[in-house]
Amino acid sequence: MSGPDAPAGLLEALDAYERALATDDLAALDDAFVRSPTTLRGDDRGLLVGHDAISAFRGARGGVASRTLTRVDVRALADDLALVVAVSTFDAGGSGLQTQLWRRQDGTWRIEAAHVTGRPRAFDTTVWRVLGDPLVAPTGTGPLDGETVAVKDLYAVPGHPVGAGNPTYLRESVPAATAAAAVAALLAAGASIRGIARTDEFAYALTGRNEHHGTPPNGAVPTAVPGGSSSGSASAVRSGTAGIGLGTDTAGSIRVPASYQGLWGLRTTHGLVDRAGLLPLAPSFDTVGWLTRDADTLLRALDASVPDDTARQPVGDPVVLTDLLDAADPATREAFRAAVGPDVPETSLAALGLPGLDELRELLRLVQGAEATVVHGDWIAAHPGALGAVVGGRFAAAAAAPADQVAAARERFPGVRAAIREALRDRAFLAPTVPG
Repeated sequence: MSGPDAPAGLLEALDAYERALATDDLAALDDAFVRSPTTLRGDDRGLLVGHDAISAFRGARGGVASRTLTRVDVRALADDLALVVAVSTFDAGGSGLQTQLWRRQDGTWRIEAAHVTGRPRAFDTTVWRVLGDPLVAPTGTGPLDGETVAVKDLYAVPGHPVGAGNPTYLRESVPAATAAAAVAALLAAGASIRGIARTDEFAYALTGRNEHHGTPPNGAVPTAVPGGSSSGSASAVRSGTAGIGLGTDTAGSIRVPASYQGLWGLRTTHGLVDRAGLLPLAPSFDTVGWLTRDADTLLRALDASVPDDTARQPVGDPVVLTDLLDAADPATREAFRAAVGPDVPETSLAALGLPGLDELRELLRLVQGAEATVVHGDWIAAHPGALGAVVGGRFAAAAAAPADQVAAARERFPGVRAAIREALRDRAFLAPTVPG
């Protein structure tokens, strides 16, 4: 320690805090921070405001790397207020810096504000599987000159195998000789590939958690999951390490992380963008799409990826789909109505002659699950235990679906799809992306 002597009890409180970090003692860590809605904690992933938010973050973090404080400087600001700046040396190498404002309350020192600078990382392995500078250079010039792309680990990238978020699948995969069509289009338009980004296993989940590689950060809400399955692509864009996230959307895998992280996201019309070189999940639903921080970049990615001769239909009149709005949380409904305004008309699935949400959800579950089983079932059966519990459970449930229910859903599916397209012919449905 250097500088003036530390106030009585402060260094003991700091030592107790470090021991609690080392053992991931959540109760002790909770008690180490001032219980106030204005308590602060910040790091490179964002700012947490309030004791409850900080507590939730720690509960999901799972501890910190083993470290030792090698230097501690203290400045007493008042009788019951002190600033602590400490250097951490990590057992695995590297160092970090933590700055804390400590306040004494009823004789006990607690942290009122903290900022943590962790040890430098070559790259965040929860976000990236492979990273380069660039990983793949542009093949042409055009509207995406200077842009960098985080490619979801389902697309063929020249010289690299597809991993699909699963280490066993990655070990057996072979490097791609050519780029997937969606990747090639971005390269031809002047973008470079920054790296290959993490995904939920085989894109069959929506949280962004990967039981093998961890959970990418949510740069908008540090205590929340990033959303999936295009989780790594979204987190890379949100953090600024890529300008475009190339993802897929089968049942929300672009729309959900875009919503959770405050990004622009687009699930394209099914079949609009060539899916050659994309590892499928459920081909009747799989689509190509992108995540960006602004609308202009999203439109440039779209224009670069859609053939010039593609027939483009005008967008119909906007209508609020009340079934989806009613399914949202109250706060989400309120925010949605404030954004849309009072003048947009409302309609319902029943008024449009469409099935209700429960039937649509069941159709999706059965048809998507059946197609996913066809695509990946043999590999999964040949590799017992290779999948994480959550995604493994989803594949198991899909494979166990009664054959008669699957057959009936498959028979009904084309008619429902056609009816939805007809309903959208002169309308644009508006609804919250996620319930809350």
